Amino acid sequence: MQLHFSPSMRSITISSTNGFIDLMKIKIAARHISYRTLFHTILILAFLLPFVFILTALVTLEGVNNCSSFDCLGRRLGPKLLGRVDDSGRLVRDFYKILNEVKTGEIPADLKLPDSFDQLVFYMKDNSYDAKTFAFMLRGTMEKFEREIRESKFSELMNKHFAASSIPKGIHCMSLRLTDEYSSNAHARKQLPPPELLPLLSDNSHHHFILSTDNILAASVVVTSTVQSSLKPEKMVFHVITDKKTYAGMHSWFALNPVNPAIVEIKGIHQFDWLTRENVPVLDALENETGIRNYYHGNHVAGANLSDTSPHKFASKLQARSPKYISLLNHIRIYIPELFPNLDKMVFLDDDVVIQRDLSPLWEIDLEGKVNGAVETCKGEDEWVMSKHFKNYFNFSHHLIAKHLDPDECAWAYGMNIFDLHAWRKTNIRETYHSWLRENLKSNLTMWKLGTLPPALIAFKGHVHLIDPSWHMLGLGYQNNTNIDSVKKAAVIHYNGQSKPWLQIGFEHLRPFWTKYVNYSNDFIKNCHILES
Repeated sequence: MQLHFSPSMRSITISSTNGFIDLMKIKIAARHISYRTLFHTILILAFLLPFVFILTALVTLEGVNNCSSFDCLGRRLGPKLLGRVDDSGRLVRDFYKILNEVKTGEIPADLKLPDSFDQLVFYMKDNSYDAKTFAFMLRGTMEKFEREIRESKFSELMNKHFAASSIPKGIHCMSLRLTDEYSSNAHARKQLPPPELLPLLSDNSHHHFILSTDNILAASVVVTSTVQSSLKPEKMVFHVITDKKTYAGMHSWFALNPVNPAIVEIKGIHQFDWLTRENVPVLDALENETGIRNYYHGNHVAGANLSDTSPHKFASKLQARSPKYISLLNHIRIYIPELFPNLDKMVFLDDDVVIQRDLSPLWEIDLEGKVNGAVETCKGEDEWVMSKHFKNYFNFSHHLIAKHLDPDECAWAYGMNIFDLHAWRKTNIRETYHSWLRENLKSNLTMWKLGTLPPALIAFKGHVHLIDPSWHMLGLGYQNNTNIDSVKKAAVIHYNGQSKPWLQIGFEHLRPFWTKYVNYSNDFIKNCHILES
C-alpha cells in the first residue's frame, strides 16, 4: 500500500503496492483540515483497510465454508483475539458426555458394526451418523473385538494345553524304534551297569541322582548335561526310573549311548517289589477313581463359565489338570527312601531341567538335620515366577486348609532337590503325604488342584533347608520374558510350565540351552525327524 501526496498538498491518493490501482483519493482544502487531523485520518485508514481485505476474502469463500461471512469471521478471529487458539478441549468434553450417555444404554439392534477402522470411516461418511450414534457404534465395535480376542485367547490356551499334554510324533517314534531295537539287538539289552559296577549303585561315596520319566529324549538331556557339567563325572551314578511301556526303549538308549565314566541304572516301576498297592494305597485311588480320571482326562471346557474367569486363571486351571499329575512317575519321589534303602543322600532331578554347572557341591551343603534342600520361590527379581506362597496352591476356604496352613508361608521348588535320606527315614513324611492325599480325594479335589507339590509342601513342612537360588532357576516353560543373563548363570535351569523345549510351543530364545545337549547326528534322532530348531 502506498500514499501519494500531490505537489500542491491538496490531495492524497492511496493505491495498491504496484501502483496500478487507485483505491482512494482524498482532496484536502488547506484552510479546512489541519496536518494533525490529516495524520490521524491516515492512521485510521491504514488500520481498517486490512480488515476490509479479509472481509472481502471471506465473502468470496462463503460458498466453500457454508457459513455467513461475519459468522466465519467471528469463529476464526474471535478465539485468536481472546487468546484461545485450540477449541479441541471443549470437543473432547462434549464427546466424553456423549460416551457416558451411551455407556449403559442399549445398542440399537439395527446398527451395523464395522470389522475394521477403514469400514468405520466408510460407515460414518456414507450414513452421516450423529455423535451419539457414532458413540454407540464405537462402543459396540470395541465390545465385539473384546469378545473375539477373549475367545481367541481361550482357544489358544486350550490348544496349548493339548499340545503340552500330548507326545510329539518324533519322540513317540524314537521310543518305538528303541523298543524294537531292544528286542532285536543284544547290545541294546546289555546289563546296565555292567556286573562289576553293580556295587557302586549303593556306594555312598559316589554322587547319586534320581530321575523319573517316560521321555527318553528328555532323560538323555538331563543325564548328558549333568555329566558334561561335572568336574568329577566318574563319581556320578544315575538312577533312571520309568514305566513298563518305556522301559525297553529307555534301556536301549543308554545301552547304545553310554555316558562314561558316569554310571546309569534303568529301573521300571514294575521292578520295585516294595511299590505295591498294599504299601502305597494311594495308587489304587489314582488309577481307579472315576472322578479323578474324568477331572484330568475329561472335557476341560464343559461346565466352565469362561465369562467369569480370566485367561490367566483359566491357564492355571488347565495346567493343574495335566494328566501327568496322576502318574505314579510324578508321585514316586515321595518313596525314594524305601526304593533306595542303602543310600544316604541323593539329588532328585525333573526331566525338564538342564544342568549347567557342577553339582557336586550340593553334597557338601549342611542341611542342619533337615530332609530337603530346596530353593524357595517367594523372593526374587522375577515377580511372575518367584512369587509363590501357600495361597497360590491351596484353597483356604476349605476348613482343614485354613486350620493347618498359613496362606503367606513361602513355597519351595520341586525339580532339583538334595534329599538327606538318612534323616528322612526318621520322619513320617510319607504318611503325612498319604493322609492329605486321601483328604483331598474325599473332598473331591477341593483342597488343591495342582499335582504333587501341594501335598509335598505339607508333608515336608518343617523339614526344608533353603539353599541359594542360583542353584535352581525356574519358569523357563511359562515365562517368555526370562532374563537370559540369569539363565546363563544358573546351575540348573528348569522348563517348568507347558512350553517344554522339546515341543513346538517352547520359547525359541530359551530352547538352545536345551538343544545343545541333543545329539542330532544320532541315527534314532535323525530317522524320527527330530530336527534342531
